[in-house]
Amino acid sequence: MSGSSCTFEDRCVAVLCCRFCRQVLSSRGMKAVLLADTDTDLYSTDIPPSGTVDFIGSCYFTEICKCKLKNIACLKCGNIVGYHVISPCKPCLLSCNNGHFWMFHSQAVFGINRLDPSGVNVLLWGNLPDLEESTDEDTSCISEEEYIR
Repeated sequence: MSGSSCTFEDRCVAVLCCRFCRQVLSSRGMKAVLLADTDTDLYSTDIPPSGTVDFIGSCYFTEICKCKLKNIACLKCGNIVGYHVISPCKPCLLSCNNGHFWMFHSQAVFGINRLDPSGVNVLLWGNLPDLEESTDEDTSCISEEEYIR
């Protein structure tokens, strides 16, 4: 994972919002591709979303790999928005990955690029503080422009 193709510092940080109800689900999203199927676009985050999603249904495995997964649903509207990798399989762990285990379907969420503290440039993953997932403010029903400020 030390090769230049496995660095993620230059990726944009996105605010992830539910497509169904526009609830902000995470402020630490990254555009990603599914390791087991690189034709599948999605978003991911490194910190469990707090107070915005919850597990739904039973754990399952895909046909492509042996990762153990469980769906997550938006707490505001109840729609399934992605899944959590409960237990990654060895091939996925050994492949070039960003270390994120909270995945969001691009059909269920949209991303808004965050701006850095200057308010001018897009915030890059390499400049993002390690732990900053916020739970103390209600960010639903705000405009995209207001949020990225």
